[in-house]
Amino acid sequence: MARVLLNSLCMIAILFAVHLLADAPLVADHLVTGQHAHVTLTNTANQPVTAWALAVVTHQADGRTHREVESVDGYLSEVTHGIAGAAERLERLMPGQSRQIDLESLPDDATVEVAAVILDDGTSIGDEKIIGPIFERRAKERDALGAVSTTFRDVLASVHGEAALDALRTRLDSLPQRDTVPCHAAMDAVDTYKQRVKDRTPEQIDESLRTYAAFVTREWELAQKHATRKH
Repeated sequence: MARVLLNSLCMIAILFAVHLLADAPLVADHLVTGQHAHVTLTNTANQPVTAWALAVVTHQADGRTHREVESVDGYLSEVTHGIAGAAERLERLMPGQSRQIDLESLPDDATVEVAAVILDDGTSIGDEKIIGPIFERRAKERDALGAVSTTFRDVLASVHGEAALDALRTRLDSLPQRDTVPCHAAMDAVDTYKQRVKDRTPEQIDESLRTYAAFVTREWELAQKHATRKH
């Protein structure tokens, strides 16, 4: 009896999720299959879509279907927009905005559906197995950005010029979050400034470090907001 009830609840949850996605604030249409496959995403909400997941469904020769999910989290694009190398594919979708998303080669009978959506205010809709890990990654990124921001703040409060670069490299290398993307990015930035130290005055070095610190702090502020899920 308990197993029957559990199966019934699971089916209700699946049907509820499907119904919600039918009214999802992100629409995937104009699918083009073949070698240069792509689909168009349109944000129909009144706020930015900061993350989404697409499920690509293909049919195999033995009659089985294959479902592959690709997710994009673009909440940080609020601050990274316009930076050289920033990929448009990884940016949030603004209200009313449409974007063509390139896909791998697809057979003619393939379909693409929206599997999950996260909005700017922290609300979400779709597959919990996709949404949950996105917020978990955001929380880890928030903590790493906070550690980097705090490190820059503490070092720059008392050390300057080339000595600040050396102190930052040592402190960043000892952080518990050292293997995260924000820490690696900060270490790469410090290493780059270090290579140019002979061509720059201590004041110029400090200015570059303060600019980078302000950028990371802004990312941290965004992460603090977007790592909090609204139910």
